[in-house]
Amino acid sequence: MRAQEITFLNLIQGEKQFQVPLYQRTYSWGKDQLERLWEDVGELVEQHRAGEATAPHFLGSVVLAPGQIQAGGVQKWLVVDGQQRLTTLMLAFTALRDQLRESGDARGAERVHRQILVNEYQEGLDHYRLLPTQADREAFTACVGSAPQAGGGGNIGLAYRFFLGALAEGQEASAASKEWLEVVENVLKGLLSIVEITAESGDNVYRIFESINNTGVGLSQSDLLRNYVFMLLPQRGERVYRELWLPMQQSLGPKNLELLVWLDLVVRGHYKTKQSEIYREQQKRLQPFAGDEKALQHEIAQLSERAQRFLRIVEPAREPSAPLRAALERLTAWGGQTHFPLALHLLDLVDAGARSPEDAAEALRYVESYLARRLICQTPTTAINRIFMEAPKDLETDRPAAEAVRRFLSGKRRRWPSDEELRTAIRSKPFYWAGRPPQRSYILRRLEESYSPTEPVDFAKASLSVEHILPQRPAQAWLDLLADEAEEGQSPQELHDLLVHTLGNLTLTGDNSKLSNHPFQRKQQILDSSALRMNLEIASSERWGKVEILARADRLWERAVQLWPGPIGGFGPVGEESSNWTELRAALVAMPSGTWTAYGDVAELIGSHPMPVGVYLSANPTAIGAYRVLNSEGKVSAGFRWAEGSDRPPPQDVLRSEGVRFDRYGRADRSQRLTAAELATLLGRDVTPQAPDPLPDGENTEAAERFRSQLREHWPEAAAGVTKALEFWRHQGGCLTYGRHEETSCFPVLDAGTSARPHLVWPLGLYPVSGTVEVVFQYLKDRAPFDDTEQRRELLRRLNKVDGIDLPEAKLELRPSFPLTVFTEHSEAICEALDWFIHTAALDLARRI
Repeated sequence: MRAQEITFLNLIQGEKQFQVPLYQRTYSWGKDQLERLWEDVGELVEQHRAGEATAPHFLGSVVLAPGQIQAGGVQKWLVVDGQQRLTTLMLAFTALRDQLRESGDARGAERVHRQILVNEYQEGLDHYRLLPTQADREAFTACVGSAPQAGGGGNIGLAYRFFLGALAEGQEASAASKEWLEVVENVLKGLLSIVEITAESGDNVYRIFESINNTGVGLSQSDLLRNYVFMLLPQRGERVYRELWLPMQQSLGPKNLELLVWLDLVVRGHYKTKQSEIYREQQKRLQPFAGDEKALQHEIAQLSERAQRFLRIVEPAREPSAPLRAALERLTAWGGQTHFPLALHLLDLVDAGARSPEDAAEALRYVESYLARRLICQTPTTAINRIFMEAPKDLETDRPAAEAVRRFLSGKRRRWPSDEELRTAIRSKPFYWAGRPPQRSYILRRLEESYSPTEPVDFAKASLSVEHILPQRPAQAWLDLLADEAEEGQSPQELHDLLVHTLGNLTLTGDNSKLSNHPFQRKQQILDSSALRMNLEIASSERWGKVEILARADRLWERAVQLWPGPIGGFGPVGEESSNWTELRAALVAMPSGTWTAYGDVAELIGSHPMPVGVYLSANPTAIGAYRVLNSEGKVSAGFRWAEGSDRPPPQDVLRSEGVRFDRYGRADRSQRLTAAELATLLGRDVTPQAPDPLPDGENTEAAERFRSQLREHWPEAAAGVTKALEFWRHQGGCLTYGRHEETSCFPVLDAGTSARPHLVWPLGLYPVSGTVEVVFQYLKDRAPFDDTEQRRELLRRLNKVDGIDLPEAKLELRPSFPLTVFTEHSEAICEALDWFIHTAALDLARRI
């Protein structure tokens, strides 16, 4: 084998084809990996545009083996390892080509297409420079071939849509959009470094693949640094290790030690250092101390002291100052590591006597406010980590720490929401989809604490969850109440959808299952016995509709501005586009081809109303996917127009070519509609859908009877078929678990793991009141073997063979549904699909043990 470091352009150019063998997994990169790569590309683009010296970014290795050589054909290479990187970059170039074309640069688009994506003079499969596994091939060639189906469901479509959106947003933010795209092209071609490892003819390719992917645990960055440091300490090494390094290593543990070594660099001003580059950067920093063991020992002693400060951040009980301890405890309860660099810098100042603990505590209060306000306003988290990494070097040193931190976070483009932005968000944004569940609970907990109750709730011991007062699945009595407050042309359900997830409609309770779908009078009785002051306030209302929800939102806003002071002067950045429209564009880019959504769905997602959404899209018809937004009936809006000069076919024809079906009245198929919750899921929001509890020792007989009685009451014609299918599931080795809400859902669950390591999978969730059956692709995509797109697609195909089931392939990442009534006549056909599901899970278990 031979190895060489080359650019992506040099790797890919020429009449050649890279083939991914069938023994490799399908393409599996998700949003997290794509965002990390794009962040690296973005940094290189910024450096290049600023005229800074730019070192190539190392992506990793690609292992290739020569394939068959055909006379007059292309040179074939088998991709033994590295197909994820290779496929990702090809999809990035595909999106770049399409964005260049959209920007009017046909010449640039053609250059990328011919130079990177295809073998221009070859036909058939030889035309494509990369040929993925058969399961991914159709989705990939649709993207490269600019087919209407490009950007469909699955990971290939996700990556293509991600890069398309990232390029569109980057171009939108750039003053010189054409020049910006050219720099992106140059970075992707010439500043991404890859080690090409080439096998010789006759090498056992599969053996190479096995050896690469079955290695033991490698050395961590901190392991490498430790080995380097003690290589430089031949005389003092044993003592330094015993007195400094070992106690530090034991107190922190491996992960926190590595985190500390990275934070040490960041606080010293190396804010661009990635955690994957710790060893290289620390080695570079310590190189001048080689040969001076005393100086190197001093450096290790400083790191050891910083370790003790870091422990006070992750374990605030160690902090001796009560105000500073309380501030650190609140940030620990918030969760995450975003604040670590700034918190460590502040503790450095306190321990050096440069700032008081009270000053540092007030500074951390502004940090909490910055994070809380951004979450409530659902401000995009892009660059937030970098902001906190830059803080230690950029804080003004001639002011108190609290004032310096507030001034820093109030800076241009740091997006600290103003009081007015906060009020608007509390009244309109779907808070229930913001951040992570612990952070949502934290916001409500802090608001409850602001009442200063004489007997505060012990939140550490209380088992509280977020509860909707106006329920998520409202009974008719709730909709009747809302009908009196709906605006002209607005249905009670549409008004419900705009209010239900807002902060004014949410509280904390330990009685979630009791409260679920009851009329307000029953909820009043339960809330009136609550220990939480906010619940007593809700219980004092006579009714619960739009007026009450918005009034409570305003009261919570008044408390929020006292808890979390805003930027200097109380004003947000001037002249920046509303985050609503950024979020809207991101949602449209995230939509797979073959789907549509409604103006009301988008409005619910971004906390707006259908009319301003329609106005924005009419004024911005070039926004990617704008034509996929239809009215509530599924018809193209009469006011929609393509951009002036466009020769595109009518929107309905474009949607048809992508796979959207229309009836004879011009209405799009409702099964292909993406709801606000589904759009939120595609954007990576934690929508927290109901999921089964861990498998109990025995069936919950009370919940089982409640499910059956609800089924008989609401869908008697389907009861026998549902019962037959669930009995079949249990006979095949599965079991049933039930939800805890008023509508008692049922989940057929299978433990496809071992006694030591359970591995729960389930195909469906059955809802006996609303009469729907959800196919839970959203969960399955994270659980083997259904994390393979092709396995989920096969489940979809088998279910779609059943009359009455029509699941869109574009929803392979979501939870599409079909009517419970399908069980009435087709229970046996559904059992056949369930039997395949069980058999597939069992085969995967046999392979793993």
